[in-house]
Amino acid sequence: MDLSFTPSEREFRAEVRAWLAANVPPEPLPSFDTAEGFRRHQDWEALLADAGWSVITWPTEYGGRDASLMEWLVFEEEYYRAGAPARVSQNGIFLLAPSLLEFGTEEQKRRFLPPMGRGEEIWAQGWSEPEAGSDLANIRSRAERVTGGWRLTGQKIWSSRAAFGHWLFGIFRTDPDSRRHRGLTYFLVPLDAPGVTVRGIPQLDGLPGFAEVFFDDVFVPDDQVLGEVGRGWYVAMSTTGSERGLTLRSPGRFLATADRLAALVSDLGDGAAPTLRDRAAQAWIDADAYRLYTFHTESRMRAGAQIGAESSANKIFWSELDRALHRIALDLLGTRGTLTAQAPDAAEYGRWLDGFLFALAGPIYGGTNEIQRNIIAERVLGLPKEA
Repeated sequence: MDLSFTPSEREFRAEVRAWLAANVPPEPLPSFDTAEGFRRHQDWEALLADAGWSVITWPTEYGGRDASLMEWLVFEEEYYRAGAPARVSQNGIFLLAPSLLEFGTEEQKRRFLPPMGRGEEIWAQGWSEPEAGSDLANIRSRAERVTGGWRLTGQKIWSSRAAFGHWLFGIFRTDPDSRRHRGLTYFLVPLDAPGVTVRGIPQLDGLPGFAEVFFDDVFVPDDQVLGEVGRGWYVAMSTTGSERGLTLRSPGRFLATADRLAALVSDLGDGAAPTLRDRAAQAWIDADAYRLYTFHTESRMRAGAQIGAESSANKIFWSELDRALHRIALDLLGTRGTLTAQAPDAAEYGRWLDGFLFALAGPIYGGTNEIQRNIIAERVLGLPKEA
């Protein structure tokens, strides 16, 4: 494969870098797990959209600019390099949108994609249930056929962005006699619909980064079913493939963290123990290896290949890399690593603890890494299932 960038890709990088330098807020936005921070992040999404940077790989008719996947990877590198705000719209634009583009009707694409890309409608992820976490096929929330649509009953939990979001995507059991992967249907549900109750779940910092969502006889019309009735599992696997594969966690995120780690080692000088310097060097190499692996995947996809079960290996790698990068930083900082970003005089150091706490969730969301190892064993390595 050719690892050099084309002249047009280099020009694209320069354009992205210049715009971000002129527009990234000088101070971090408030957490989008607060009402004010959520609104401020929506404003940032609108600014991105107005400049054509929100969803660059989408078709132009839905608000994109028909950019290539390689251009998107370049954009992501520059975005994280510039320290731009986290994407409050990520569940929609990175997870739901690829499934909408693949399975949605033209009416659904025109209804949902433009406001999603502008940050006007923020989507929550409605996968997990109290009895169905990593084992998504065990869901019990159900949908009953009625005139013109469906009535939804049940509960979702650990729903990202649901506390302040506007819509939820998820699967419900439409065939009461079905089991496991069969008889499921993928629904798009407004969170302000009659019968929907949203309760925020406080994290360690006290903010509602997640929510539990209750459905009490909630009506959803037929035009809010994504894909075929009874085949929601196949649509959901497309969405989870995006979550575990390239789109949710691009290499740019980890390259930026690895560069910050290298700068921290340099700042500490002789105060950094040799073993920690070695660990930091290895983590930087791993981040660069993930970047090269992603370029390889991009070249395969450009040639017509599809991302399959190997996305599980991808998910394990980036989630454990993220945790390692932050763990090394905290070990380097010692007692200073206990500072939060809000602590007086925390400066740059405070970001590491916040990042580490979030990185701890990486091996859990998107399907736990234990489940991903089972998938790799069965579908990639061809090992037999346990009897």
